[in-house]
Amino acid sequence: MKAITKNNTQMPGHTSSFFKLVNNPVAFRLFRLKSLPAALFSGLRLQAISEEKCTVSVPYKWFTKNPFRSTYFACLSMAAEMSTGALVLAHAYKRVPAIATLIVAVDSVYHKKAIGNTFFTCADGVIIKKAIEESVQSKEAKIIKTYAKGVNEKGEVVSEFWFTWSVKERT
Repeated sequence: MKAITKNNTQMPGHTSSFFKLVNNPVAFRLFRLKSLPAALFSGLRLQAISEEKCTVSVPYKWFTKNPFRSTYFACLSMAAEMSTGALVLAHAYKRVPAIATLIVAVDSVYHKKAIGNTFFTCADGVIIKKAIEESVQSKEAKIIKTYAKGVNEKGEVVSEFWFTWSVKERT
């Protein structure tokens, strides 16, 4: 059975329940409070998500700023990771057998000061889904290197992140 999201993308049943959860503002706020409190308090917002890509924003505000009058790099990293992690979770959500996920490496480059809202987009959903499927088939861990690009409100690249994920069947 396929589910249809707001943007009419068809998804397998296990991702549809995840998208239903994250698209419900109250449920997603409770999820962040329980599982990602720093993301909630920092003001991270899930702007858009589909099977293929995810966009997360981080504001420039008192809680996210640094002494140099820009967004603290850790808050940028948190938003970038959420853009990749939401896709990993979407494809691993309620899978049988369950999927264990872990970040094993992070690389980043900073191009400009983040002095306003920054939007991170990861478009690696197809790669993530394929790696999870291969991991289930082979019963071995698979490594996925995901990319998230952060742009400011003018569309200028602020920073880029590469998160290396390990996915495998949970034992």
